[in-house]
Amino acid sequence: MTAQSSRALTRVPMPLPDNIKAPVAESPVLVRFEGVHKTYDERSWVVDNLDLNIRQGEFLSLLGPSGSGKTTTLMMLAGFDAPDRGRILMDGTDISKLPAYKRDMGVVFQSYALFPHMSVAENVAFPLNLRKIPAAEAKVRVKEALTLARLEGFEDRNPAQLSGGQQQRVALARALVYRPRILLMDEPLGALDKGLREHMQLELKAIHKQLGITFVYVTHDQDEAMTMSDRVAVFNEGKIAQIDRPETIYNRPATRFVANFLGETNVLEGVLVSVSGNLARIRLTEGDTVHEAFCSDPELVAGLPVALAIRPENLRLATPGEAAIQARVVDSIFHGAHCKLRLVMTDGCELSMTYNPGSLGQAPPLPGESVRLALPAAQAMILR
Repeated sequence: MTAQSSRALTRVPMPLPDNIKAPVAESPVLVRFEGVHKTYDERSWVVDNLDLNIRQGEFLSLLGPSGSGKTTTLMMLAGFDAPDRGRILMDGTDISKLPAYKRDMGVVFQSYALFPHMSVAENVAFPLNLRKIPAAEAKVRVKEALTLARLEGFEDRNPAQLSGGQQQRVALARALVYRPRILLMDEPLGALDKGLREHMQLELKAIHKQLGITFVYVTHDQDEAMTMSDRVAVFNEGKIAQIDRPETIYNRPATRFVANFLGETNVLEGVLVSVSGNLARIRLTEGDTVHEAFCSDPELVAGLPVALAIRPENLRLATPGEAAIQARVVDSIFHGAHCKLRLVMTDGCELSMTYNPGSLGQAPPLPGESVRLALPAAQAMILR
């Protein structure tokens, strides 16, 4: 190793990128999953040895593809399903076998499950009637819930007279009317069109901020999870692949699965040359070039095959003399404020690059041109 490369390896720890916030003080743990397992066929675990802490007052999203275990986790928390192993604690008390109606949790489903023969006010009041809340108090609570959900003036309408977004608000008001400690939501915006879904994301985030109670939200939509959440738990094959703040998960994914599932990622294969702290050097297979990158896996050692992952927006054109990779522009797609370049390396590996002509002061390279691309160490990540 040269003296220059030895000096480079002393630059640890690497600074966080500007779009990653520093850790904040954690709230107390409200719910704890301890070694929870769930199976439906006695052959495979839908939820596999899950350990999860849910904090008081946080907005936690359970994100993952279909079959990853996120909805089953929510159903066990709600009390509609029970663990086969392990336990679920709330305030330190085991609630694994506690009936759903005794758990002090509101639930909103994608289907809304409104009663078609009841008015909006009657639908919202239904949980209070089950709990035998006095009529005068119930009337006040229904009014508060409808105001919170922006449904004033809709009290006497039936669900069939409402739009999809309004029905979703009724379901939300009904779940909040008895003031639960936790609100659970299972793909509640899935039936809405894109514009309304984005609007409701902002509404839910504002309601969470206003109420200050714990929200647990299941979704397969990465944008939903990133937009609303304080933390995101990424599920894969019944396990949590990573749990952290949205910006940290996006910029510092722990695995290839997380990197590929959240947004677009370029992945380049190579061999680990050296690692010190969270700074590593990788020799890429293509071109035998050595690059520096962030590494958070303490078990990685020199000589192991690894990958360098970098987001399209973090690729840039290299300056003369800078370590770079060679690629050829295949296509350029105009997106208004930026261009999306599709490139290919000499070994056939395809890359994607977000190019902002305004900030760089020059037109993007044209299809057919060869370019040299730099991989900034602070944004490049070493993954297994």
